[in-house]
Amino acid sequence: MTRIAAVHGVLAPYRNTQSEITDMVARTCLPAGADRRVLDRLHGSAGVRSRHMALPLDDYAKIDGFGAANDVFIEVAGDLGAEAVRGALRTAGLRPEDVDLLLFTSVTGVAAPSVDARLVGRLGLRPDVKRVPVFGLGCVAGAAGVARVHDYLRGWPEQVAVLLSVELCSLTFQRGDASMANLVASGLFGDGAAALVAVGERFPAASGGSGGSGTSGVRVPAVGGPSVVATRSRMYPDTGHVMGWAITGSGFQVVLDPSVPDLVRRVLADDVRAFLAEHGLTPDDITGWVCHPGGPKVLEAVSDALALPEGALDVTWRSLSEVGNLSSSSVLHVLRDTLAGPAPEPGSPGLMIAMGPGFCCELVLIRW
Repeated sequence: MTRIAAVHGVLAPYRNTQSEITDMVARTCLPAGADRRVLDRLHGSAGVRSRHMALPLDDYAKIDGFGAANDVFIEVAGDLGAEAVRGALRTAGLRPEDVDLLLFTSVTGVAAPSVDARLVGRLGLRPDVKRVPVFGLGCVAGAAGVARVHDYLRGWPEQVAVLLSVELCSLTFQRGDASMANLVASGLFGDGAAALVAVGERFPAASGGSGGSGTSGVRVPAVGGPSVVATRSRMYPDTGHVMGWAITGSGFQVVLDPSVPDLVRRVLADDVRAFLAEHGLTPDDITGWVCHPGGPKVLEAVSDALALPEGALDVTWRSLSEVGNLSSSSVLHVLRDTLAGPAPEPGSPGLMIAMGPGFCCELVLIRW
């Protein structure tokens, strides 16, 4: 089985309270003199106390179009991505040249060469490192990235893979857009990154593995962590309209349908129960729920659908409150915080859950 050796989360440099961000959104999104009571209500009910952002608040009004926002994305994503990967490798006791695969995901900016390519030399990764940049999965990409890294390491069980997620959601907020979707998103999403290091079941091996790094010495064994047992991807027909981006001249305009919580209540439970049953488990057997913090209504829908006990999603609720929804990076922050807490009994199962555009969900069964 794939072992998760380390998870390291980082946040964008500028921290603001929710009320400070609400004031900025009122200045940049609402017409002059407009009634802001709806905005205040939406931001006040988002369950978020503070968020980190890529720029100082006053600088968002100065961004001149999608190109300017994307330039900021490339610069800040490189800085946060490098910090996240270095921290994860350090925690795992590994070197940059040990990495055989770098999977990068984001849905809040684009780059060619991609951000992962820009990090190879900066981090000291091997020139023959395999790279997989992924765009478009949105919030589900944190869990889906873990699943795809697991798929890779099943084929290359002596190797090391790194998943890097960087999401700068604040750069997608649309100025002059007073739509309900933009106001909701501007009250929920924050900026951050996370990196996860995973190793195959035949790790450690001689330096370079089958990829052949040409370096000397022997890899340092990674610290212990939970194993990935199995994964499940699920797409729901005729739901592509409920979540995503409309690509416009001003950049990424959020698509966020209010039906998402009802959709979660309708479809999630059957898939979770069927997936767990394949491994002789039920939701009652899960000792750690690692859930993406999609927002208060989505988290309530997850709890209702799965009849979770009180406190099962406390780590997720706390992450939402402290840093907001970091899109694909969020579930990795929740995983990090879960691993930092009291260790469950060895062998006990946990479940990662994330949902995103498509509409889709990704399930990752882990075992401590």
